[in-house]
Amino acid sequence: RPFSASWWFWLSLTGVNLAGAMGVKFVGLFVVLLVGLNTIYDLWDLLGNLSLSLVMFGKHLLARVLCLILLPLALYTAMFAVHFTVLNKSGPGDGFFSSAFQSQLIGNNLHNVSIPEHLAYGSVVTMKNLRMAGGYLHSHWHLYPEGIGARQQQVTAYLHKDLNNLWIVKKQDSDTADLSDPSSPVEFVRHGDIIRLEHKETSRNLHSHQHEAPLTRKHFQVTGYGINGTGDSNDFWRIEVVGRKSGKLIKVLRSQVRLTHVATGCILGSSGKTLPKWGWEQVEVTCTPYLKETPNSLWNFEDHINPKLPNISLDVLKPSFAEILLESHMVMIRVGYGLKPKDNEVTSKPWHWPINYQGLRFSGVNETDYRVYLLGNPVIWWLNLVTIGLYLLIALSTAVTLKRGVQLTSELKELSRVVLCGGGQIMLGWLLHYLPFFMMGRVLYFHHYFPAMLFSSMLTGITWDTLLKFCAGFLSPNTTARKVYGGGFLALVLLIMYSFYLFHPLSYGMIGPMASDPSSPMAGLRWMDSWEF
Repeated sequence: RPFSASWWFWLSLTGVNLAGAMGVKFVGLFVVLLVGLNTIYDLWDLLGNLSLSLVMFGKHLLARVLCLILLPLALYTAMFAVHFTVLNKSGPGDGFFSSAFQSQLIGNNLHNVSIPEHLAYGSVVTMKNLRMAGGYLHSHWHLYPEGIGARQQQVTAYLHKDLNNLWIVKKQDSDTADLSDPSSPVEFVRHGDIIRLEHKETSRNLHSHQHEAPLTRKHFQVTGYGINGTGDSNDFWRIEVVGRKSGKLIKVLRSQVRLTHVATGCILGSSGKTLPKWGWEQVEVTCTPYLKETPNSLWNFEDHINPKLPNISLDVLKPSFAEILLESHMVMIRVGYGLKPKDNEVTSKPWHWPINYQGLRFSGVNETDYRVYLLGNPVIWWLNLVTIGLYLLIALSTAVTLKRGVQLTSELKELSRVVLCGGGQIMLGWLLHYLPFFMMGRVLYFHHYFPAMLFSSMLTGITWDTLLKFCAGFLSPNTTARKVYGGGFLALVLLIMYSFYLFHPLSYGMIGPMASDPSSPMAGLRWMDSWEF
């Protein structure tokens, strides 16, 4: 009954839950896609209805735009407005965000702070890459390993605040006067100047040469080189501000700067790639010979310490809500795709999931530990797998039969119709929530299958309900048919409950010998060698 109160209620509730699904996890996008495909099909069907006027079709279209697009977007945005209001304090993840974003966080060193406005020689600074989650220019005492370019001090991009992010700005051809000396004049750094950056903690200069970068081929390696600020001509960098003329001053936080290596002509940048364990899983910094301007090769000065200069307030940096919303999402996406497995962490592949090939150890590794292990209920999991195979078999058989022109009996026609039509949307939901993971490059875990598992469980309910009714339909009287249907249903439920009873120690915790030990009470339940409980 289009446009009735109940029709509006269910359409609006669908929109509300789309916002909820997206608000929980980005995998909610697949639900949005499922509803979108259904809506397109629905509208196409309405458009083909010749008894429906174009005005009425327009009303249907507007109703869906209102309830399934505008309403979810408004609710989703409102959730993040609350999120930013409540979570307004500094934390260990501040470095993932831009300087402007950080200036809004209570407790962050940029919040309500005043710093010198223009960059000067002798200033102690941090440099932040403008790529989302690009990190701070960073160095430490560790050297690049043997066989990775020159064996010199590592230079990386680090996503957290750290003393090893501090650099001293110096002239190319002389030491800069001590900041504590009140008699030394202040000299500002200008667009086009050639400078050196000396790492404050290790006194080595930012350096590049024509050795290949660790991960990004055809880019040059960036290192820390020299002793107490004394190095060579490969330590010189030309500083340029995007969109500024030669000789202009460089503004802290607001100027987007590019550092060009004088000797090779390459540009300092963050590749966004995560280094192996020898690089402490920090982000690779390279010098790219490709002069295309991207956020990867642009930086801004964030922290700025120079007691000889007057300070200004950072209120001018305050970002809008839309900018904060966009940046937070870009950071979430980039960080999610950059996740790497931890030591001894069990990851999985998409083909593992439907067959319940491998679980996930939540806690405990020894016999004395209280052990919890995440594993799908084997009966439900494998029944779902059988059902998916059965559904695909029925769909394929029906298609082949119709193509050959073979007539089906009325009972088989009804069975195919109910299974395929009743389960078609559910099967599509399973495919949309499962197949995309085969194309993802990020680290994957067993729990990524859970939304798809819900769809496969619904498909199992629909299919077995239809099959039981189909089998019972051959029996008479009706009381016998009902008993067969009820008995089959009861057997299925009891089997699932018994399976839960057998495997419930996995969820509630186990102690004692491992399941691989024949004396363990769980030994008989290790049906697959890949189950590591």
